[in-house]
Amino acid sequence: MARVYATPEQLSAWTGQPAPPGAERLLARASEDVDDALLTAAYCTDAAGMPTDPAIVTALADATCAQVEYQLATGDDGTGAASRWDSVSIGPVSLSGRKDGPTTATDVDLAPRAHRALRRAGLLPGVIW
Repeated sequence: MARVYATPEQLSAWTGQPAPPGAERLLARASEDVDDALLTAAYCTDAAGMPTDPAIVTALADATCAQVEYQLATGDDGTGAASRWDSVSIGPVSLSGRKDGPTTATDVDLAPRAHRALRRAGLLPGVIW
């Protein structure tokens, strides 16, 4: 089972708005993004792979909420597709203004606030405690 680092209630507290429809799905996808950003991070976990240090728990929840907030602000549904074009039409096909995003499928478009939360917690690659 995939790890999900934040709840709809935490998302609501983070944004100051009610959690959007499908918040659980958005939080699960954002948690995957956070996991991808933490590929080489080392921290203590329980048997389910969830962090045990309260500071790390908070940092991962904050980063996950920041990622969802970022995706909602950019019109993304968690798939990464929405932020690729300024405008898209289906018939008779019209795409315009391709935006730069991750350069490969394995890159993650991590929200700036999520990046800062992870960096402050010492979880990003290259940080040794």
